[in-house]
Parts: sequence; structure tokens; C-alpha cells
Amino acid sequence: MNRTVELPLWALILILAFAAVTFASHFLFPSVRWFFRRRMERAVARLNQRLTRPIEPFKIARRYDMIQRLIYDPEVSKAIQQHARDEGVPEQVGFELARRYAREIVPRFSAFLYFGFAIRLSRFISRAFYRVRIDQLDAEVIESIPQDATAVFVMNHRSNMDYVLVTWLAGKRSHLSYAVGEWARVWPLGPLIRAMGAYFIRRKSRNALYRKVLAQYIRMSTESGTTQGMFPEGGLSLTGAVGEPKLGLISYILEGFEPGQSRDVVFVPVAINYDRVMEDRVLLAAGQTGVRKFRLRAFDVVRHVVAHLFLRFTGRFRRFGYASVSVGEPLSLSEFLHDHPMLGERTTMQLARRIMARIRAVVPVLPVPVVAAVFTQEDGLTRAEVAERFNRMVRDMRQRGAQIHMPRALDIDPVEQGVELLLVRRVLVEEGGRLTVNPDERAVVEYYAHSIAHLSPGLAQTDEFDAT
Repeated sequence: MNRTVELPLWALILILAFAAVTFASHFLFPSVRWFFRRRMERAVARLNQRLTRPIEPFKIARRYDMIQRLIYDPEVSKAIQQHARDEGVPEQVGFELARRYAREIVPRFSAFLYFGFAIRLSRFISRAFYRVRIDQLDAEVIESIPQDATAVFVMNHRSNMDYVLVTWLAGKRSHLSYAVGEWARVWPLGPLIRAMGAYFIRRKSRNALYRKVLAQYIRMSTESGTTQGMFPEGGLSLTGAVGEPKLGLISYILEGFEPGQSRDVVFVPVAINYDRVMEDRVLLAAGQTGVRKFRLRAFDVVRHVVAHLFLRFTGRFRRFGYASVSVGEPLSLSEFLHDHPMLGERTTMQLARRIMARIRAVVPVLPVPVVAAVFTQEDGLTRAEVAERFNRMVRDMRQRGAQIHMPRALDIDPVEQGVELLLVRRVLVEEGGRLTVNPDERAVVEYYAHSIAHLSPGLAQTDEFDAT
């Protein structure tokens, strides 16, 4: 027992390292995790006192526990068994695949990162590029949603700035959990977005097991009361108009919902519009090719960044006009199903179209879209003629109940603002006192006019959804 044992130094170091890891994993790490988790729970409790819609326990549950709960869900278990039969593989293989999907989907939410960093950053970025308009009336609509209901913000998708704007909109009231596509999985963007509570989805996946895991996560999140945000169009608008809805995420919420027993779901229509969409030409190019792939060369990105910084440093940068958010009339799922019996996909489509109609109804009317709409009807106008047609169009849309977001300051002329923003981009050309559309940029003019075309009888080219 007292004999001396000689060991090489490398073996001693290796033994001590294993001992340190064992001690840390069994004694130190659990204590540290418990300490920080207790501090986090107390911080969230204080934060919930000032939020209109408190952060739900589901969002701050351990990610490991959420993954385990998801992969052992009875519906997921059935899907695993079916996958094993269809593919001719052992159930354990299907189980590990489901675990991989669950780890990919379930976020790693950080209340500190979201409320301490993300909201401040979204406010800074928004104000750096736009004059942001979020009406107080919108806040009142959101605060009127019953506390025992799950709020789901449903939005039109104009730009990647949408995430930033709506994070700011909801930031003082609740945490908003987004569904984001594959584009956001790249490092370091992926870990950051996951920490902000977003969950990744494979929009084009047709794998039955994956769809079941995703569906069950969304149902679990909805049943727990998690405030969510989704874009029913399924992608950025390539034409500028509010597009047709995709049924995927909405169908997951609708399936298994039992009026009177399930927690009610209130869909909050949110409409977003811009005087300038940063990626408008990229979207138009994708629309013309018919391929939804947004290719940006590194050289072009660097060139635009350098040009922007030069304008900033020389004091010549002008913000891109307005970025506006409007909130429409909320739609209770229980009330909707009271009037529309469950008929499978037909009911889902009716619900999706009702939501999109309410989004369309409150799309903000901004200076650039109105000026663009004027030039889709007539070209070669003087500034006075543009102003006359602009004011008539805005007056007609206001009478129809449209959300008119124009400069509140008396010294800012919305017509001049819209014209100047298009002149700076060489979309409009002024010669001999008359304004004409640059032939190479006519698609840009139509792109912005499409965003409000459904609000004016003279502009609408497609049938509107029933908004009742």
C-alpha cells in the first residue's frame, strides 16, 4: 500500500486532467449552472413585471429538456416508427434523426441577449436608415389581446429589415419567437438568432418525419402561450405586393386545436411598408429569372458598404424615407372556427386568406409608393401635376380607410420627399421642368406602386381577398 509508483509526467498530467474534468462535470458545473439559472429566473421575473405579455416558462426551459420532450412526444414517436418502416431502417436510426431535427429547430433563448442587446440594436439600426413610424394606436390593439390567449403576429414580408422593425414593435410588450429560414443558419448569425429565441425551419423540406417534429414544436409552443411571429407568404415579396399565403405554419396551429378546450390563439395582422427596400433590385432580379436565389457578389457588398460609409463620414447620407408598421384587427381562432367548421385544408385556406386580407387592409401608405403609383398611370409630369395627383390619390385611399403615414412635421412636403428619394436613385429623371421615369428603372416604380395597389380602385390589378 505504501509502495512508490513511478509514472511518466505525461501520464500524471493526463490522470489529473481526467480527474479535473470528472470533478467539474459532477460537482462544479451543475452548481455553476444552478447559480446562473437562479439569477436568470429572478431577472426574468423582474422583467415580466413590465411586459404586457410575460415571458412564458416554455421559453426559459432548459433546451435539453425541450428537446427530450419533443422527441418523446407520442405523435413524433409514431412518425419515427413510420419513417423506419418506409426507409427499412431500425427505429433507433429514425429516433436519432428526429433528435437531430429537434436540436436544429429548438432555440437557445437568452432573455439578456434579447432584451439587453437585440432590442437596442434593432432600434439603432432602424433609426440609422429610416424615419420609423409605429403608431400608438397599434400598441393599444396589441395590449387588448387577452392574457390567457396566445398571440401570433402575422406579417407581410417586404425586406429582411422586417425582423428588425417588428422586434422593436413588440420589444416593450413581449418576446417574439420567429420562424427563420436556412439563410440564417450560417455562423456567427445562426447562434445569435437562436439565442434570440428564433427557430430554424427548412421551408422546402418534404420529409414527413421533419415536418412532424416541426409541427409538434409549433403546437407545443402555441399551447404554452409563446408569443410568435410568422410570415404567411413564406418568403420575401418579389413584386412588392402582398402575396398569396402559404399554409404550412398556420396549418400546424390549426391542427389539433379544439375550440373551448385549447388555449385560444389570436392572430395579429401586421403590415409593413418602406419608402425604400434595401434589397429591392435583388428581389426584382430574382422575380425576373423566376429563381428565388438572391446572389450577391462579395465585390458588390464591399462597394456598397464603402460608398455608404463615405456618405456617412462626409455628412451627405440621407435616410431612406419612412419605414412604417401598422397593426390590423386581431382575429381570434376560436371565433373564426365558430363560424367556419373544420373542413381540413379548405378551412386552413379560408383562415389564411382572412389573415392576409386584414394585413392588406392596413398596409401603410407612404410618400414613395404614392409617387410611384402616380407614374404608373401617367409619365412626363410637372411637380405641380404630381402633387395634384398625389393628393387626390391619398384623399381617395383615406376615404377607403387606408393607413396614411405621411410626415407629421408641417415643414416636410410628402410629395417633394417622395420625388427627391426617387430622383436620388435615378429612378426618376427631371428635364425641362418635367419628371419622367428612367426606362431602365420602370420595374422599380412598379415594385413600389404594387405595395399599395390594392388600396386604390385605379391601381388594383388583382382581386382582393374578402376582409370581413
